[in-house]
Amino acid sequence: MELHEYTQYDAVGLAGLVARGEVTVAELTGAAQAAMAAVNPLVNAVVESWPAEDEPVPGSTPLAGVPFLVKDLAVSVRGRRTELGSRLAAGNVAAADSFLMRRLRRAGLVTLGRTATPEFAYSTTTEPVLYGATRNPWDPTRTPGGSSGGSAAAVAAGITPLAHATDAAGSIRVPAASTGLFGLKPTRGRVSLGPDADEVLGGLAVHGGLSRTVRDSAALLDLIQGPETGDPYYAERPRRPYLEEITREPGRLRVGLVTAPWSGREVELAVRAATLAAARLLESLGHRVEATTVDLGVSWEEFVLANARLWSANLVRWIDGLAAASGRPVDGSTVEPEMLASYAWGRGVSGPEFVDALDVRNRVARTIGARFAAGTGDRDVLLTPALPELPVPLGTYGRGAEGADGLGWLEHLFHRSPFTAAFNVAGTPAMSVPLASDAATGLPIGVQFAAGYGREDVLFRLAAQLERAAPWAGRRPAVWAGAARSA
Repeated sequence: MELHEYTQYDAVGLAGLVARGEVTVAELTGAAQAAMAAVNPLVNAVVESWPAEDEPVPGSTPLAGVPFLVKDLAVSVRGRRTELGSRLAAGNVAAADSFLMRRLRRAGLVTLGRTATPEFAYSTTTEPVLYGATRNPWDPTRTPGGSSGGSAAAVAAGITPLAHATDAAGSIRVPAASTGLFGLKPTRGRVSLGPDADEVLGGLAVHGGLSRTVRDSAALLDLIQGPETGDPYYAERPRRPYLEEITREPGRLRVGLVTAPWSGREVELAVRAATLAAARLLESLGHRVEATTVDLGVSWEEFVLANARLWSANLVRWIDGLAAASGRPVDGSTVEPEMLASYAWGRGVSGPEFVDALDVRNRVARTIGARFAAGTGDRDVLLTPALPELPVPLGTYGRGAEGADGLGWLEHLFHRSPFTAAFNVAGTPAMSVPLASDAATGLPIGVQFAAGYGREDVLFRLAAQLERAAPWAGRRPAVWAGAARSA
């Protein structure tokens, strides 16, 4: 299969070719590996590639036979390395599949490697010391976002049509917005994090994916959603498959428009213009859009402090566990400066302070959730920018946080991405939709939509309507596997 043909299809389209016998799984695998060889040296998205496993691929799912990549974090693949983007975890091999990996196998996805993440996924850029910076396919001098930046760069460059991602403060939506992809963060409890964890970061983190089309993300979530024994959170099962939801009209939605972040920082003019254009598009589709403000239930300072406590205390446990397992020291030879600072700060977080942080999570979840509550809420969907700025040049994050402690590093990250984390704390689903591009640079601009707990169905219906009204699939970045010559 030629690369220009392979990259014309999304994941559902490729699976359809396999199901009809028009192409073999081996041919798809070969095309994906050729795409990786052609463009990965330019973007550094895939940190380790694997040969396709010699096992039957189920043929009864919408993604059977499709090449796939997993993030180097939070999903265990038996016999394969999971290094969390850190020198401290270098060489760490998983003994067994996680629940998610079992579901990916049952879905028939053919996993061909792991993608880059910043160290411990604790950044919204992807520039780890372990494997070096991942580059944005639209402009290789800029960040693809993070922490799922490797997955985003791989999908945006055409290596695979779909890739695994995680999101604890924006790590699906930030790279989606940075690279012109669709990315939906599911509801807390929608996808199991087990068996090695019941929750991650106090319930902030979730599994999901990044894709070029809405239907690919819908198909993936259909195949990986659902609880496992022992999970601490439960999201009610969807009333119908998400692949069916995207064929249904969303109805007339009440949309709240928010253009200023809770942090008070300014939003770049191009991003604000794109968000207002999205609002006008919604109105043209029959939705009612009204400017609004959203109360977090706590001050911004309380919100940031609570997140810093949750993140840093968890980081202490990860680092101490990896150090004990590897026998390596916790110092500058194994851990990056920002993580060492966060580790030191996290060691000072007391038990009562951690519980206070969980109380902030509760207040935010109750307050934001009330805006969407059936019968009493005043909004079906909130619309915000996904990011306040265009993707920044590589190296910007390091220059902006010299000498910061754990709280200062988190403040820096939230300054860069102030719109996304609230919906992780609330546990509600949110998505970034690539509706615009910057006229001056050609860089993609994503807008964020959020809905009530368990209402991915609302978001998928709306996303599919927007995709039909303002299609983005034909846009191509500077680094694109489809433009490369097949071997």
